[in-house]
Amino acid sequence: MTTTHSACSVHSAALAIDDAVRARREAGHDVLHLGFGEAGLPVAPGLAEALADAHLRNGYGSVAGSPHARTAAAGWFVRRGLPTEPEHILFAPGSKPLLFALLAAIGGDVVLPCPAWVSYAAQAALFGRRVISVPVPSEAGGIPDPDLLDQALRQAKADGARPGVLILTIPDNPTGTIAPTEHVKAVCAIAERHGLALISDEIYAELSHHGTAPSPVQHLPDRTVVTTGLSKSLALGGWRIGLVRTPAGRWGRRLQQEVTGIASEIWSSLAAPMQAVATHALSDPPDVTAHIAAARRLHACIAADVHTRLAAAGAHCRPPQAGFYLYPDFAPAREALRTQGITTGTDLATTLLDRHGIATLPGSAFGEPDAALTLRVATSLLYGATPQQRHTALTTEEPQTLPWIAPALHRLSSALGEILNVTR
Repeated sequence: MTTTHSACSVHSAALAIDDAVRARREAGHDVLHLGFGEAGLPVAPGLAEALADAHLRNGYGSVAGSPHARTAAAGWFVRRGLPTEPEHILFAPGSKPLLFALLAAIGGDVVLPCPAWVSYAAQAALFGRRVISVPVPSEAGGIPDPDLLDQALRQAKADGARPGVLILTIPDNPTGTIAPTEHVKAVCAIAERHGLALISDEIYAELSHHGTAPSPVQHLPDRTVVTTGLSKSLALGGWRIGLVRTPAGRWGRRLQQEVTGIASEIWSSLAAPMQAVATHALSDPPDVTAHIAAARRLHACIAADVHTRLAAAGAHCRPPQAGFYLYPDFAPAREALRTQGITTGTDLATTLLDRHGIATLPGSAFGEPDAALTLRVATSLLYGATPQQRHTALTTEEPQTLPWIAPALHRLSSALGEILNVTR
């Protein structure tokens, strides 16, 4: 499906729901926040010290990042099987501006899996680019279905589109799944035939519940750009540390130069104290790797519990494989929902919020038709309201039994049971 988007005039859906929850809470309402992808964990040991030690670094730095930060990032990729030199790295205040700069530099219309993270299509709209939306496979999200991608590209070109870039999310937001290696390889082969560049958003790669996630770099190394950051694996969203790895070769060097030029005119450089944090974190010190391992276990435990509850309520939902998202489809309960006037995903999300104080996002925020009865559920803000609660959740054997997590999980089950007329 090819769509043309006008320039954005509204908030990101994810940020909008977070603002709405804050407003409700300030008004005295009790809201269970399952709508926002905040990693919900305390700062890892050592990072606060790195930031404090760098607090006097108040001058502008290199646009791409300091030599120390770029070397640390290159080593981080090398240890994960991707040969990388420091000159392939560029830092930014979050990965979102990097994605925007990459779209500006690469050009062409944007090919997306459906559903896809809310900002991809919105950023394409800011450039006046078409979005070519291709459904994801039944097994997992984050990539277009290989069996549908080639046909969709041919049709889009026949309709006058100029596909230039394919964005993949491995692991995926919103589905919390990891695309199989054979599907990633097939998608890369199709992209190569059509002359597409790939942007591989791998910001959740450190949070794969079991094993590792495949990177398209392994299959299309000369045309794949990898974006990542520290907001998910280390819960540093507010510190705004993002980075990109551009490929070696002529195309990669030219892209690095163009993105650096764009960065120089928009954000100048990542804040110098944050570059010091990145240098420490990306060196994989034991305290940081242990913190990420604990986060991985916590995310997996709570996501699996919520998946069980969604399935018990009758939703179709892919089992979570990474991060802290689930993407239930309530189509099996369409008739029961229709009797309550719920015919769209937006209706369902609104009912959960207004009737039960549970915030989620409808699938339409991620590119699906509003008639789809899908929701994106984020579990990571269940871990606690205070640093101490979140630390306890991170270190306990059975976090789902904690006295502030167990009632929240029960509240979700009860709300779903009431809306879907599920007898327990």
